Parts: sequence; C-alpha cells; structure tokens
Amino acid sequence: MTFEDAQVAATAVHLRILGGFHPTPEDRAPHDCKTLLLLGPDEPAFWPQFCTSPEYLDGAADPMDRWSVRVVGALAADLDAAALYPFGGPPFAPFYSWALRTGRMHAAPINFLVHDRAGLFVSFRGALAFQQRLSLPSAPATPCTTCMGQPCATACPVGALRPEGYDVVACKQYLDTPSGQDCMQLGCRARRACPVSQKFGRLAAQSEFHMRQFKGPPG
Repeated sequence: MTFEDAQVAATAVHLRILGGFHPTPEDRAPHDCKTLLLLGPDEPAFWPQFCTSPEYLDGAADPMDRWSVRVVGALAADLDAAALYPFGGPPFAPFYSWALRTGRMHAAPINFLVHDRAGLFVSFRGALAFQQRLSLPSAPATPCTTCMGQPCATACPVGALRPEGYDVVACKQYLDTPSGQDCMQLGCRARRACPVSQKFGRLAAQSEFHMRQFKGPPG
C-alpha cells in the first residue's frame, strides 16, 4: 500500500486525500496508527454523485454523515485501514488538530482551516488510520502567505468572524434575514472570498446544503 494507491481508491468513490501525517501519542490517534490520512470531497465530482445516493434520497436526517459511514467504512475495509469520523461524539476525534499536523491545512486569519487546494471550503468526510507507515508527499506552504489583503477577514457582512472567536449567534441570525440569503444560497461569504476557494470547484448547491444543515430550522 502506498499513498498513491490510497488516493486512487479514494478518487474512485469521489473523495480526495486532503493530507496525512505520522501520529505521535499526543495526537490521540488509534494506538496502532502509523499513518493517518484525512479525506474530503473530490470537487466538483462529489456533489452530483452524492445526490444520487440512497442516503440523500431517503429523506432521513444526516444524509452526508450516513453516506460517509457507508463509503469511508467500505474504503477503509478495502485498504486494510480503520475508519474515523469527525462526527458521532462526544467524544469527537480531533480533526482540527489533525488537519494542522498534515502541514497542508493552516489556521486562516478568521481561524477557519484553509487548505492549499480547497481553500476555506475544506471539509472532512472521514479519515483512514493505517498500521503501516506510508511515505507522504511534501506539504506546500500555506496559501495565506501570498494572499493579498486577506479578503476573508473583511467579507462577513455582520463581522461574525473575529480574532477572539466566531459569533455563531450573529451568523445564524443574519442567515434568517433577506440579506442573508446570499450566504444561504451560495455559501459563506468569507469562505467564498478566499482566492483558493474560488478555484476549487465547490458547487453552489452543495454550499447551500451545508448552510441549511448548519443553520437549522428558522427562528
């Protein structure tokens, strides 16, 4: 098994390896894990395929999480790895700190994760924990070092993304207003402002799905 083998297998189910690292005991990975690979949607191919899945079509709650358990679980079995997920807690697996450990994801000026390819649209569907140590490609520098003007820091219309933290209440209240429908239908303005995000291929319908899942019922 190589990193390239794992990427080919992930692409076949419309996922992409976002990064990987070799855990230490402080990383809270499974005790026998020698390599941990984080998985996210392979855009823009992911969304059309997900929309044909039984989980999306059955009308039950949490369709993407249920899809992830099925697909990532099967992928892990095929690759002789253990499947891990960013949901299903508490306790929750530390995907944020794992992401930073890969060297391919960094804390953006708004403290959201930014990825060298996905930008601020980076998201996780699961992770694969291998008992063998795989050789990993070198990580590029954070895209924030060459970003002019940090547009993500000023894009939020209600200033919910602050250095001291994320004002979730202000964000959700704005999404209930007529002006907030831009964010609801196209995705978070701050995430869209990232130059890397704009090249990623995330479809607006997928962003709207995630925004509705995040906001919850009106009120």
